[in-house]
Amino acid sequence: MATTRIPEQKVILCGEYGVGKSSIFRRFANNTFVTRSDRQSTLGLDHYDKIYKVENKNIKLQLWDTGGMERVASITSSYYKFAEAAILVFSLDNPASFHVLSQHLLDIVTYAENAKIFLCGNKEDLVNNVSQVSESEIESFCEQCHNLINTTYKTSCKTGVGIDEMFEDIAYQLVQSNRSRIELQSMDSSSFKIVGPAENFDDDSCLC
Repeated sequence: MATTRIPEQKVILCGEYGVGKSSIFRRFANNTFVTRSDRQSTLGLDHYDKIYKVENKNIKLQLWDTGGMERVASITSSYYKFAEAAILVFSLDNPASFHVLSQHLLDIVTYAENAKIFLCGNKEDLVNNVSQVSESEIESFCEQCHNLINTTYKTSCKTGVGIDEMFEDIAYQLVQSNRSRIELQSMDSSSFKIVGPAENFDDDSCLC
């Protein structure tokens, strides 16, 4: 029996060290949270696959994490290459991690120019309902990005709030994007009239 190939979409996590990218990765992979004091240092690229069902269609998200190597230039090409989506992560309790997002955004559009970009404010559990990065600042950043940001999310890796919803929404948007792309590629060529060489025209048919 023939097996149906499930579309695989590479999703990368981008942002400053310490904003919780690896914690998002762990929540995605096995729904766990590890405190900083209990965390073992793991260096090197890592990825994990998870299948989502969107409108009766399966899609596989392959989430990639830098494993603490975001400052190592040698990972750039392999990490960004073929990415279909990029999650730009900052910490809601750390304004400095938000103010450097433009550099990470530049890396995404440079090395993964076809990726859909999503913005994630992480560590919502630490802000006590008063985020140090305001909604107006987030909206202003998205406006300055000239519509490069598709959607913004707020998450907490410690409590798990918003993580599943974020990835479910990203899966949905990637399915919709792929559907639009396939529809464009499969347009019936018979709807286009092919015009022959100029010498085949009669004088009366010339439109010039």
